[in-house]
Amino acid sequence: MNGVIFSSWQGNIVDNRGKAKEDRVSPNIRIPQEFFKGERIKAFFGWEGIVLFDEDIDLLDMVIAYLEAVQKESCGKCLPCSKGTYVIVNLLKKIYDGKGKEEDLELIRTLALHVKETSKCSIGQTGLIPLFDFLQHFGEQMKTYIAGEKKGKKSNYRYAVTAPCMSVCPSNLNIPKYIEEIKDGNYVQSLSTIREKTCLPGTLGRVCIRPCEENCRRALVDEPVSIKWLKRFAADYEIERRKEPIIKKDPKNGKRVAVIGAGPAGLSCAYYLAIKGYKVKIFERFKEPGGMATYGIPDYRLPREILRREVDIITRQGVEIEYGVTVGTDITISEIQKDFDAIFIGVGAQTSTKMGVEGEDKGLRGFIPGIKYLFDINSGIDPYPEGKRVVVVGGGNVAIDCVRTSFRIGKTDVNLVYRRSRAEMPADPVEVRDAEEEGVKFHFLCNPVRILEKDGKVVGVELIKMELGEPDESGRRRPVPVPGSEFVIETDILIPAIGQAIDLSFLDERDGISVTNRGTLYVDPDTFMTSREGIFSAGDCVTGPDVLVRAAGNGRRAAEMIDLYLRGKELILSEEERFVKFFSDLRVFNKKEKVEAPGKMRRIHLRTLDPEKRKWVFDEVEEGYRIDEAIYESMRCLRCYRIGMVAI
Repeated sequence: MNGVIFSSWQGNIVDNRGKAKEDRVSPNIRIPQEFFKGERIKAFFGWEGIVLFDEDIDLLDMVIAYLEAVQKESCGKCLPCSKGTYVIVNLLKKIYDGKGKEEDLELIRTLALHVKETSKCSIGQTGLIPLFDFLQHFGEQMKTYIAGEKKGKKSNYRYAVTAPCMSVCPSNLNIPKYIEEIKDGNYVQSLSTIREKTCLPGTLGRVCIRPCEENCRRALVDEPVSIKWLKRFAADYEIERRKEPIIKKDPKNGKRVAVIGAGPAGLSCAYYLAIKGYKVKIFERFKEPGGMATYGIPDYRLPREILRREVDIITRQGVEIEYGVTVGTDITISEIQKDFDAIFIGVGAQTSTKMGVEGEDKGLRGFIPGIKYLFDINSGIDPYPEGKRVVVVGGGNVAIDCVRTSFRIGKTDVNLVYRRSRAEMPADPVEVRDAEEEGVKFHFLCNPVRILEKDGKVVGVELIKMELGEPDESGRRRPVPVPGSEFVIETDILIPAIGQAIDLSFLDERDGISVTNRGTLYVDPDTFMTSREGIFSAGDCVTGPDVLVRAAGNGRRAAEMIDLYLRGKELILSEEERFVKFFSDLRVFNKKEKVEAPGKMRRIHLRTLDPEKRKWVFDEVEEGYRIDEAIYESMRCLRCYRIGMVAI
């Protein structure tokens, strides 16, 4: 970024004014050259400073525009932010119009410092930082305005609001808003806010991997806010109070869209198209909706009735689901396209990857891939009733689900083998802890090398011990076998759960849909359209095996693109989505920030069933928040909104 003329981002001053391009120092900040195509970014103002690319920008005009945005986004609950910025903006405009006085500068500084130090949330606490940096490093410009030596020059600006938690949410939920609505007792409105971005609040309130909490500024004080559980609270409140969801719908437009797969991506796409006025039909090969959310996640984590209710809300918007239809066998994509104006493909990762060890291709009794194991159990079937000893290989959430469900179908000796250490496990730490409490035996730094068999049945697995070497492409230390360290665990059932794969056998060459060398569908990363016009896709079949919340979020985004396509509009990212990408690259959360906030407000953890009782049943393990608990937890939110503005 040697085009930067000046930067004060995060307090690191880079001043290239008067320097040739080849002599300029680049700041440690990622900002694209353009916002929309042809819109060159000339400057950026944000919560940690200013970045200038073009000396032709009138920075006073941009400061005024930025503070007007701060004033607009102020909630008005504290006077310093709402009233203080109003006064500051008027003083700046007075100077801009050539009517200012020298003493106005000191008044502006005093007021700005008061707003920054006394505002109750980050709108006021960070919104004045670009002003301070402007006054400190470009203060001479103010004096030229006051002296009447300079006339103002208007520019065009775009701005958006983000927060550290929002910036990493795959569904882009307005997290501080729905938490504040819970704090104010507006539980129904909180759920409406959540539904603006996801139609699966109760599901995500239970099984989301919560990247938002890893980027919560509250964690820099004590512990992160329980964002996921507050989402669950809002969803559960509607159920417990028997509230009917209030969903605004556009008039029907006569257009029809087909969706392949009733998993999170397909359900989300269908819902948001339906409320936009489209007639949507989902083709689902199983007898129940939800995809891997239904057949891959056990009931003790995600009760079936929760997901069914959310699907019921979706179908009440006019979405039709036809079950028992296998696309590629019962009907082809080309045949579907004849009857529909657009198609969305939302197929999940429903097959398992191989371990690559001796004996796994022999069809042994007791060798059961993890996805099939969970599918059978979630369908009410014990895949191998006579087997009581279980070894699961893997370190992700599928592996943890396999070991925990094993107890619940009567298995008595349950083991998990993972080739790295516990610290490297990708599974949710809460799930790992719960598995330990329930009596799962963990064998870290071990890897299978051979399956032991007798009479066509699994009787054991030979393992070799591992040690951690140099980091691999994932950044984790690569496990290396220790020669001569082999040992055996006797078992009846061996379950590989090391990864999932996509089954694209439903595709036909005549469909004209391109596939990547990773075995996923090729789509335009911005529009979600495949290589065949009118056919869109998102979810695991595009990203590869991924998390539910991203599939749901991208399903909604694909619906927005399908809507543009069917209305004959250009398929381009909206301003909102461009800012989402912009803020994601910028990295809103600063782990080194020193947060000034009262501590010792520890998060409230959910009450759980006793391990010895829960391990044998599929009852939901965790009990949701009571109203008083939800209000307390929501009060821990620091309302960390940030405003970013670009000059174009």
